[in-house]
Amino acid sequence: MYGPKPANLAKQQGVSLVGLIFVLAIIMFLAMFAMKVFPTFLEYRSVKEGVMAAKKTDGTVREIQLAFDKHADINRIDSIKGTDLIITKDTGETQVAFDYTARIPLITNVTLLIDYSGTTDPSGKIPEKPAEPVR
Repeated sequence: MYGPKPANLAKQQGVSLVGLIFVLAIIMFLAMFAMKVFPTFLEYRSVKEGVMAAKKTDGTVREIQLAFDKHADINRIDSIKGTDLIITKDTGETQVAFDYTARIPLITNVTLLIDYSGTTDPSGKIPEKPAEPVR
């Protein structure tokens, strides 16, 4: 009756309170990071859809920009405007591209920058944006 303890009682397993707090802190940090990044990804997908819809208008540069701006107003796109689109007609077919940077403030003076870009060109090459005229 008073002999050696069974093996399962001699070896305790589990997570200590400090370990649990540490794991929960990491999970909370990752969740907060995801909650800040995910909306910019959704906006990027909406920009891609808007560019595809604007290209389908097959109009002038200004008509494509206006079509994108209408899509942006409906879908609350704030990162890019129709005038920021890169519209080319090199091969006879109109191609629309975009390139912008999303700034995500993380903690106090730490900011995450994500470069988003896309094009309707099948080659996937994004042309250089023409330089702004000097005023």
